[in-house]
Amino acid sequence: MRIGIPRESKAGETLVAATPKTAAQLVALGYEVVVESGAGLSADATDEAFAAAGITVTGADEVWASDLVVKVNAPTSDEVARLAAGTTVVSLMAPGLNPDLVDSLVEAKVTGLAMDAVPRISRAQSMDVLSSMANVAGCRAVVEAAHAFGRQFTGQVTAAGKVPPARVFVVGAGVAGLAAIGAAGSMGAVVRAFDVRPEVAEQVESMGAAFVSVEMEREISSDGYAREMTPEQVAATAAMYDEEARNADIVITTALIPGRPAPQLITAETVAAMGNGSVIVDMAAANGGNCAVTETGQVVRTSNGVTVIGYTDLAGRLAAQTSQLYGTNVVNLLKLMTPAKDGQLTLDLDDVVVRGITVATGGESMWPPPAVQVSAAAPSSSTPPPAAPAPVEKAPPSPARRWGLVVGLLAFFLVTAYAPQPIPEHFTVLMLSVVIGYYVIGKVHHALHTPLMSVTNAISGIIVVGAMLQIGLDDPVIVVLSFVAVLLASINVFGGFAVTRRMLSMFSKG
Repeated sequence: MRIGIPRESKAGETLVAATPKTAAQLVALGYEVVVESGAGLSADATDEAFAAAGITVTGADEVWASDLVVKVNAPTSDEVARLAAGTTVVSLMAPGLNPDLVDSLVEAKVTGLAMDAVPRISRAQSMDVLSSMANVAGCRAVVEAAHAFGRQFTGQVTAAGKVPPARVFVVGAGVAGLAAIGAAGSMGAVVRAFDVRPEVAEQVESMGAAFVSVEMEREISSDGYAREMTPEQVAATAAMYDEEARNADIVITTALIPGRPAPQLITAETVAAMGNGSVIVDMAAANGGNCAVTETGQVVRTSNGVTVIGYTDLAGRLAAQTSQLYGTNVVNLLKLMTPAKDGQLTLDLDDVVVRGITVATGGESMWPPPAVQVSAAAPSSSTPPPAAPAPVEKAPPSPARRWGLVVGLLAFFLVTAYAPQPIPEHFTVLMLSVVIGYYVIGKVHHALHTPLMSVTNAISGIIVVGAMLQIGLDDPVIVVLSFVAVLLASINVFGGFAVTRRMLSMFSKG
């Protein structure tokens, strides 16, 4: 089969569906590859580079007459008309937002494979175009924000005064959001981020950013994408968005809902309250934008000095890298669909990945595909909660403990009643120390007993000092008792430090 790589017809498009490197990989799968002249010029992929890789550079008619046409953007109605029945076209299609495109593919009996419909499962990560492009776009969004911000991100303390770091607020912690967090953090900014999916908080914090939490019930994603928020969740987050945006120097929004217009999160009132020189980069501008002031593909400067960037080609501004990533995603997809490496495309609709991206085939619409569960979902409300564990009855105190308590109380009574002063006073302090120590140590976890006791044994030094003061008296009984006290307390002290040192050596390198 022959694969055709046409020049993109979308105005201002810089990407190409294959680079000389990825086109050569398609040839290794057994395909014949032809590229339209000038298709990769904006991505630093010249016709000479394709020719040097053994790829045929030809005109548009021969490319569109191929068995398999690979594009970046969705084919227009004129381009669909150029495809023969039975041809396969691979591109970004957004079929949920373009029902007319699906109908045209069905009518033309063309097989349509949507690269932006790859299910987010582990096996399909190497084919996930949205993740590849979002990663580049997230980094580029920070670059565009820094250019419009006009000040450095990192804070400094200089002889001329202190320069505070830039404050960045990222809405959405998907691939694009995490890339923006990483880029902004590496430039020295103080980054805060929010996402309606609670499971991404750890990812945000692992990149050095602070995760902004809102007290509300949140549903765990089951398909890799964030769920549309309920009215209650919208109300709970609206105040948070307003406060965070007002305090931020740069706001980067990435919130999207598959197959739906982007939710509006930053209101015009919030933008009006932001500081002069602040920047908003709306990465959802292509789907309507997350900011009320956003104009798709444009840069808006508000009356209070806030710059709102609505570029839809952030990934395309790094055309060479993005084209290479897109081309690699295509190669990985065709590896899956060419198991024999004989240049023959196999449309196995029993494969969850192939079924997920198939929009139309044989004059029949295949959209939408069956749902694919990619992560553990929260238990449904119909699921009965686990039964509460039966209360555990405390065991009655043992006879030894009861008799020990009786003997202790009896000894305390006899000493306080008949012993001369100041023995009752000291004995009372001793008994109180035993009781308090028992309850304090009893509440400490068993794993911490050794480090706790090894350090607190140093308190035995008080006993050593006291016994040494008594050892010089003439009474033999006092001398013997003092000697025993010094011996035992010294063992406690030196033994405690020995154990502590041994434990610390377990954590030392080398």
